[in-house]
Amino acid sequence: MNFDLTDEQRLIRDTVRDFARNEVAPAAEELDRTKSFPYEIVEKMAGLGLMSIPFSEEYGGGGGDILSYAMAVEELARIDSSVGITLAAHTSLGTSPIYNWGTEEQKQQWLPDLCAGRKLAAFGLTEPEAGSDAGNTKTRAKLEDGEWVINGAKQFITNAGTDITGCVTITAVTGEDERGRPEISNIIVPNGIDGYVIGEPYRKMGWNASDTRPLTFEDARVPEGNLLGPRGEGFKQFLQILDGGRISVAAMGVGLAQGALDEALKYAKERQAFGKSISKFQAIQAKIADISSQIEAARLLTYRAAIEKDNGQDFSLTAAQAKLITGRLAVRAAEEAVQIHGGYGYIEEYPVCRFYRDAKILTIGEGTDEVQQMVIARALGC
Repeated sequence: MNFDLTDEQRLIRDTVRDFARNEVAPAAEELDRTKSFPYEIVEKMAGLGLMSIPFSEEYGGGGGDILSYAMAVEELARIDSSVGITLAAHTSLGTSPIYNWGTEEQKQQWLPDLCAGRKLAAFGLTEPEAGSDAGNTKTRAKLEDGEWVINGAKQFITNAGTDITGCVTITAVTGEDERGRPEISNIIVPNGIDGYVIGEPYRKMGWNASDTRPLTFEDARVPEGNLLGPRGEGFKQFLQILDGGRISVAAMGVGLAQGALDEALKYAKERQAFGKSISKFQAIQAKIADISSQIEAARLLTYRAAIEKDNGQDFSLTAAQAKLITGRLAVRAAEEAVQIHGGYGYIEEYPVCRFYRDAKILTIGEGTDEVQQMVIARALGC
C-alpha cells in the first residue's frame, strides 16, 4: 500500500493548513465567544476553492478527490471546529445530494453558486421523532397542482439560516409504497419561500460559530421539479449521504485531536514546575505519547475510508469505524489537553477549553456512537 500523497493532495493540505493558522486561528476565540458566523472566513475559503473540492470542474468544482477534501476538513478542525463543520456540512450534506442525484437542470441551477461559495447548502434529516431512527420521518409533502406542499419540522440543521444559505434538501414522506410503508423522498427547498420558517440559532455547548437551527414547514410550496432523484428513493439516498458525511466527521475528529495535542505539547514545553518544563515529567510524556499514537492510527483509518470512496469501493464499514474511533479520540485528546494545562485549561482564553466543548458532538452528530456500533456489527454479519 502506498502511503505517499500526490503533489496535488499535499498542496491542498498545506494550503489549508497555512490558511487555518493565518486566517482562522486569530479569529477563532472571538467568533466562539460572540457566537458569530464566520462570513469573512467562508468568503476567503471560497476564494481558495475550498467550498467545492470534490466536485466536477464542469459545475465550478475543484475536481479533487475525497481524500483531499477530508484533509482540508481535518486541517480546519485542527484550529477551529466551527469552521470545519461549516465546510463539511456544506460539502458532504448540502451540496453532495444535488451533485449525486440532481437532474442536469437542478445542477445548473444550484451547483455553480454552491461550488463558488456564493451560497451555502444544508441537509434536513433530523426531526423531533426522527434522530437515530431516521426512517421515522414525520414531515409530509403532498403533490398538488404541480407543487409539493410541505408540512413538518426539522431540528439541529447546520448552515440553514445564514445570510448566504441558498437551500436545504429535506427528507419527507411523499406517499406509501406498494407494501403500505411510508415512501420517503428528498426535496430541494429554497430559502426565502412562504411557509418555510427558520428558527433562532440553538444555544450550544460547542460549535458556537456554526449555524444550527430548527426549521418549520407550514404549507410551504416548491415546484414538482424540486424532487431530488426518483420519488421514494430518499431513504437510500440519505443513507449514502450519511456514509459520506461520516468521513467528514471522522476527519474533524482527527483534526480536533491533533489540534488538542498541538496545544498540549506547546504548553507542556513552556510550563515550568519544580524547576523544569513539565514536558520532562513521565506522566505528561505518557499522555502525549498515547494520544499521538492513537491519532496516527485514526488518521490512517479515516484516509482509508476516503480512498475507498474515491476508488468506488464499499466504504460504509470503514467510514463507520473511523467515525466511531475518531469521535471518542477527540473527546479523550481534548480532555487530556485540558488536564495538561491544569487550571489554565479551564479558562476560555486557551484553545483547549474550546476544543473540549467542541469535541463531544463528534460522538453524537452524523450518527451516534451506538448507531456506528450497530452499522459495524451488521456489516460484520451480526
